[in-house]
Amino acid sequence: MTRCAVFGTGSWGTAFAMVLADAGCEVTLWGRRPGPVEAINTGRTNPDYLPDVELPASVRATTDPAEAADGAEFTVLAVPSQTLRGNLAAWAPLLPADTVLVSLMKGVELGTAKRMSEVIEEVVGKAPDGSPEDVRRRVAVLTGPNLAKEIAARQPAAAVVACADEAVGRRLQSACHTPYFRPYTNTDVVGCELGGAVKNVIALAVGIAGGMGLGDNAKASLITRGLAETTRLGLAMGADAHTFAGLAGMGDLVATCSSPLSRNHTFGANLGRGMSLQETIAVTKQTAEGVKSCESVLDLARRHQVDMPITETVVDIVHEGKPPLVALKELMSRSAKPERH
Repeated sequence: MTRCAVFGTGSWGTAFAMVLADAGCEVTLWGRRPGPVEAINTGRTNPDYLPDVELPASVRATTDPAEAADGAEFTVLAVPSQTLRGNLAAWAPLLPADTVLVSLMKGVELGTAKRMSEVIEEVVGKAPDGSPEDVRRRVAVLTGPNLAKEIAARQPAAAVVACADEAVGRRLQSACHTPYFRPYTNTDVVGCELGGAVKNVIALAVGIAGGMGLGDNAKASLITRGLAETTRLGLAMGADAHTFAGLAGMGDLVATCSSPLSRNHTFGANLGRGMSLQETIAVTKQTAEGVKSCESVLDLARRHQVDMPITETVVDIVHEGKPPLVALKELMSRSAKPERH
């Protein structure tokens, strides 16, 4: 059996561990808290995130990262984006030298404006003897419309496996292909990661609009223009425009902006209803990646001289305290221009 390690026992990490097991892999989940780890091992459930889902017998859990990493052909990283660098630095010496590093994270690092695959390459990018190593060929990204609760219920879903090395991508595709989970391969890692990160920001905007009581015209406009922003940034960074019309772009954007299961959409809706940032954080049990990533996405856009007005508006509302109604009026009063420019 293919050995897989999944670092992170949140809803998506747990759901993807189930997918791997259903595809025939042997999976070890790493979690930092003994309680959920024991519950997974004894009760076959993750009570904190997916209490109604029975995990396959080929999934076990541990609090020992060395035990999780031992012999893993695929090492799946499913921790909050802003904690990746610190966590991975501690885990890197424990990982097999040839393991494929799989990112489930959809964010951009604060301060560096680096994508998650770039963070992984920086942290793990040394050979055992300390010399530089090109790890890009064994860093993969899994993205797309991946609402964890639906996948954990084994509802049909498609995803994208992005890797610069097409053969490695096909190996991962095979390792997670089940009757209900259909992964496609793509070599455009940049485009796939940007689609996953920026859609969280646009989902905040759509959620805010819904919380304000705005209708479907406003939401559709934000989704469409949000995709235009994402594509502009992607093209400036060398991504393939076709990626943004696919599962990693439009597919993920639609799911995240329209589903009540979306953390970012729900977070935005609470802001739109008048809750403060701290109040919204207090009632949100899981990480809404767009809350922090909106700042790093805007930083990335400015570094590449790309105009992203919706992203800028989200930052103003979330982090600058600008009232949503004021921000909306400013966004709508921007000078008119052609749809494509």
